[in-house]
Order: sequence, then structure tokens, then C-alpha cells
Amino acid sequence: MPESAKPVPAVTAAALRRALIAGTRRVIAARDELNRINVFPVPDGDTGSNLSSTLGHVLQGALSRRSRHIGELLVRIGNDAIDGARGNSGAIMAQFLYGLAEHARNAPALDAQTLADAVRRGADSARSALAHPVEGTILSVIAAFADALEEAARQHSADPQGGFATALQRARSALADTPKQMAVLQKAGVVDAGARGFVDWLEGIAEYVEGGPRALRMRGAMPAANDAGEMPAHVHEDVDPARRYCTECLVLGEGIDRAAMQAALAALDIDSLVVAGGATRVRVHGHVGTPQTLFDACATFGNVEAMKADDMVLQQRSAESPGKVAVVADSAGDLPAEIAERYGIHIVPVRVSLDGRDYLDRLGLTAGEFYRRMAISEKLPQTSQPPTGDFRRLFEHVLAYQPGAVYVGLSRPLSGTLQAGETAARGFSKPVRVFDTGHACAGEALLAWRAGEMADAGADADAIEAELVRLKPLTRTWALARDISHAVRGGRIPRWAEPMVRYSGLLPIAAIKPDGKLSIAGGLFARKQAPEAFARYIAKRTPRAQGWRLIVGHSDALADGERLLAALRERLPIAEAHLIEVGPAVGAHAGPGTLVVGLQPAPL
Repeated sequence: MPESAKPVPAVTAAALRRALIAGTRRVIAARDELNRINVFPVPDGDTGSNLSSTLGHVLQGALSRRSRHIGELLVRIGNDAIDGARGNSGAIMAQFLYGLAEHARNAPALDAQTLADAVRRGADSARSALAHPVEGTILSVIAAFADALEEAARQHSADPQGGFATALQRARSALADTPKQMAVLQKAGVVDAGARGFVDWLEGIAEYVEGGPRALRMRGAMPAANDAGEMPAHVHEDVDPARRYCTECLVLGEGIDRAAMQAALAALDIDSLVVAGGATRVRVHGHVGTPQTLFDACATFGNVEAMKADDMVLQQRSAESPGKVAVVADSAGDLPAEIAERYGIHIVPVRVSLDGRDYLDRLGLTAGEFYRRMAISEKLPQTSQPPTGDFRRLFEHVLAYQPGAVYVGLSRPLSGTLQAGETAARGFSKPVRVFDTGHACAGEALLAWRAGEMADAGADADAIEAELVRLKPLTRTWALARDISHAVRGGRIPRWAEPMVRYSGLLPIAAIKPDGKLSIAGGLFARKQAPEAFARYIAKRTPRAQGWRLIVGHSDALADGERLLAALRERLPIAEAHLIEVGPAVGAHAGPGTLVVGLQPAPL
């Protein structure tokens, strides 16, 4: 057959799908090692988890079903990658795949030139997703891989396999050079974790190309990057406390101007900004001090979904606490910020829906802002449990470093939040205890406080759980509502009760019962002196022979909260007390003006 008549070798959709499955599985197998060497852009030890999660989303989506058309397959891969992108490296990888798909969407197969052009488009697209591209990262390795593929295609190499092998070797060399380009990598004695993950992905693909179906088997952990196998030193100054939240969201819409979105976000005080995607879906990643700043800016371009904000300072504390059990709570507990900070307690935010938008409690919407927006809203705000994925992502991180975790959660009868935590806790090799506090708000916060205190002192999970079991029936939670209209509108109190309360002047008092349910416990006729009357009511029902820990909460009623705290201090022996503004878990249902009290015996 004449040379010109020979068929041009090309990659089919079926072969590409299997090769990408092999590459993805190799990255997943290397997850822990990638986490271990992660020191840039911040040493938060999650690059492997982020890349694995991003590619795992593709594995469970586009790669889980067959396709006859390579362009169709790549478009599905690109969309799934954007939807599931996590972290800085995950977002860059997603944009690479999305850009590659944009070029090859009409290709029934990939010859060497089409592959090279598509990879170049993906490399350029990934670089454009960053507000401030940095060399010595995954971007440099992707660029080297793209350059080598283009050179191979120009040198009359019609075979994609041969060009890929050459480009893989170039990517390996670029990976080895990353410490020369970034001092932080050289100091830690590691290569860039995101770049290493990209090379792992390529090597998995190469294994399928060379070995066929046997490469589709899951592989064990990858060898350590250094002979000692030790964790690289964390570079503390790389986590800016002023931008402590690793924040992400997915923006959906029609005709989204990604360049305009990137410009708008770049004008804000956002570090490590990545804006990946296209006209209908954009994944945004950035490090900020106030996550809602990023979410609000994104909301001007489309619908904001899949929000998350991880506290990198607490993540780093986990990495530095290999002997301490991690303590996790949910934001319905309204734990005082200084207590959470003191003991390194991780908080999973509940979701708040207000005026057609969803928010992250405390992180996306502060308590004060919630009450301000609620006052002008036509609809009653709603709260919902955190997604199981929020718990699982947090458990994955802390268990990568710490010996176990205890989740101290909202009362089961009051919410599905505890069940979401239980579902997320399954399947880990290290123990994750899920403890039903039987309380909410201040009572739940007191139990989380004690758990964090014990963990900080070195107690194991068994001891922490035993102490929580002891304290649960001794912990008390009360609430006084000035206005029950919100509870009536939400269906928690019958409508006939509202006029009776309004005309009688009765202020109902609710309490958490031993079964974890909320019930009416009494009432007060004392509107002007309600804080003091509430304090007298609680003091009459509280033993004075021991010291107490106290948390007083208020719903947009600071002056009343201060009066209540002062009155309780006069009547009870208080060892330590905190005043907090409670969030939407209480405010959405009880309304402004509500006062909450939590009491617990102080440790001897």
C-alpha cells in the first residue's frame, strides 16, 4: 500500500474512555502522597483529595458510560469536571479538560494533530483561568506536555501513541524542574503536588496505552517522594489569616462572560483566584477573608450553587496535631467563635435560603446580615441540613492527619443534619464517632465546647464520648420568644396560639426535652423586664451548689442578651460565660428578639 494510502492512526472514543479511567484511578491511588507533598499555594494538605474528587466526579459521570463519538465524550468530561472541580489544582485540571473539549467537540476520533491542537487549547484555557499564573506549578507541566505534542505532530508523527510517549517524558522533566522554579518547593524538598498529580494522570493513561485492560485495575499507594517518607514542613506564613477560607462555587447560566467575571473577582481582595468553565457553567475558586464577598460577586453573573468555604487555618492545625482527635460541630450549635478558635473545632455550615438564594450559615451569611435581610424579605427564610459531601470532605481532611474524629451534632428529632454526618462517617479506616447531643443552639454548643477541650488535652475518642454521654442529661437549653409569628408561619406553633399570645402579653418559654425535642415549658408576663424575668425563671430551676458554664444567645437583640447575661451572673455561680448572636437555625423559626440560654456543669 502506498504511504499516502495508509490509514492515519487515531484514538477512538472507546480507547480514550478506558485510558482516562486508568489515568483517573492512578491519581486516586496517589491521593495521600499528593496530600503529603502539598505546600503550594498553601500547605493545607488537600491537593490529592481535590484532584481525586474532581476526576472522581468525571469517573462517576462521563466515564461511567460508553460513547461512540470522541467529541461528545470530551464535552461530557469537560462539563463534569467543571461541576465537580475542587480546590486550586482541581479547578485548573477541570479547565484544561474543558478547553480540550472545546477544540475537539466535533472530532469523531483523535489523530496526532487534532490531539496536539486540543491539548494546546486546554493548556491555554487552564492558564487563562488564573488571575495570576505561577510557573513551577501544574500550569508549567501542562504547557511542557502541550509543547512536546505539537513538536511531535510537526515532525510528521502521525501516530498519537508515539507523540504521547515523548510528551509524557517532557512532562516528567518539567515536574522535576518545579523546585527550581519555586523556592517554597525547594525548601520543603518536594515537587509541586498539582503538577505531580497531572503527571500521575498521564502515566495512568500511558499504562493503559502500553498494557491494555490490566491498567484499569486500581493500584496501591504511590511511593513517597523522598526516602525518609516524612511529612514536609508546613510553611506557616503561606496561609494568610486575612484570607483563611478556601472558597468555591459553581455558577450556572446562559451566556456567562467568564472574562468579565474574572475581572470583577480580580478587583476584589481574593488570592489564588481560578475562574474555570465556559458560557453555561463556571467553577470559581479563591482564598478570601469573607466568603460571601466571592459568592455575591458571582451571583451577578448567574445562579450560584455548590458553595463551600474551608478554613485553611484549622486545616493546618489538623496537620500539626497528629496525636489529637478532631472535633467537628455544625453551625446550628452557634458555638462562640473564640471557643472554636481556642480548641480548633471544625464547623460544618447549615444552609440558609432567603429571597431565592442559598447561603452558608456564618461563612456565607453572618448572623447580623441574616437578620437585616430577613427584615426586608417577603418570604420566611428556610434552613436545611448541610450536604453529606460537606461532612465527608471535612472528615477526609482531618483523618488524613489525626487519629479519629468526633462529630457533636444537632438533635436528631430537630433536623436531618445528624443523619448527614452519620452517612458521611461511613467507610473510613479511622474511627468517626457521631454523637447526638439531643440539644440545639447553646446546649449543643456547650457539648461541642467540652469535646474540644478534652481533645485539646489529649483525650481519646472513647473518653470524649463517655464525657458527652454523662453531660448530655445535665446540659440545659431554654428559649424565650418575644414574637411567635415566625414560628406560626413556619408551622411549628398552631395559628390559634398567635392571637392568644399577642393579646395576653404572654412570652412563651421553650425547652429541649430529654428526648431531644423542643416543647413549650412555660411562659412569662413581663415584656419590659423580660430578660430579668427569664433569668429568675432559669435560676429557680438550676442548682446553685456547683459552678456552671453559660452561653446566652440572642436573635438581633444585643441589649436584651446583655441584660440576661448580667442577671444570670447575679443569680448563679458562673465559671465562664459567652454572649452570642444566634444564627438562622434559631432566628428563621423563632424570629428576632428571641433569647436562648444554655447551661452545663463546669468541669471540676
